[in-house]
Amino acid sequence: MAQYVPNAMEWSERALQVRAFVFDFWAEQRRGPNLRDVYEGTGLSRRDIVQAYKELQTGIVVVVDQDSPNCDIIKIPPYSAFPSQVALYVDDSFHSFIGCAHEAVAVSKMPHFAGKEVRLESYCACCLEPITFWSREFEVTRYEPIEPLVHVAAQVWDWVHDDMKSMCDHTNFVLDREHGERYERQIGRRGIYFTMDQVHAYVEPAVGTRGWDYHWPSQSMSPEKLIGRLQELGIDLTPWDI
Repeated sequence: MAQYVPNAMEWSERALQVRAFVFDFWAEQRRGPNLRDVYEGTGLSRRDIVQAYKELQTGIVVVVDQDSPNCDIIKIPPYSAFPSQVALYVDDSFHSFIGCAHEAVAVSKMPHFAGKEVRLESYCACCLEPITFWSREFEVTRYEPIEPLVHVAAQVWDWVHDDMKSMCDHTNFVLDREHGERYERQIGRRGIYFTMDQVHAYVEPAVGTRGWDYHWPSQSMSPEKLIGRLQELGIDLTPWDI
């Protein structure tokens, strides 16, 4: 349970080592590492690696399958180990799947992509028509065919009640409100809408810290605080009766 975990946790050195290694490895190899990769890169034992992953999941850094003996990495935002709704291209070559529409806006600020313009390819959650945009160091440079909206279908009360996968899965691009409302009927859920500027403001506190600062702190999920933050950004929460 990651909601209301005290913020910030005191990271162990093994957690810091594993986190830094996984980010660097993924950026360079364009995939997540297995246990042997992490062992060779850090010198840590199987036990230490697995326990570090569990610690990092509690601090909302990574999602792993704790029931697997290999403690498989499912995602470590901004990256996703499975085919998600956003694909990242660097130097016109596929790099990774990205965790969600919010992460798509933030990923170009990771230190490994400094100075590069990256391409994000996604689609409208309603009709599956393509949505593409280009970004350089946290600034979107252009969109095709239009600037989309981001639709979030999971209420804040259900964000990270176990891990962040479900929250990310419910955060998608739509072409406009009409498409968003059609998507809501398709999935039987009402959602809220972010403009791209609102997404930029929402994710900005983590940008420039994640991946840059070896000691960047853990996160905690407090629905009440998050509601206040979304209201500050001018996001309409009435679809969730808030």
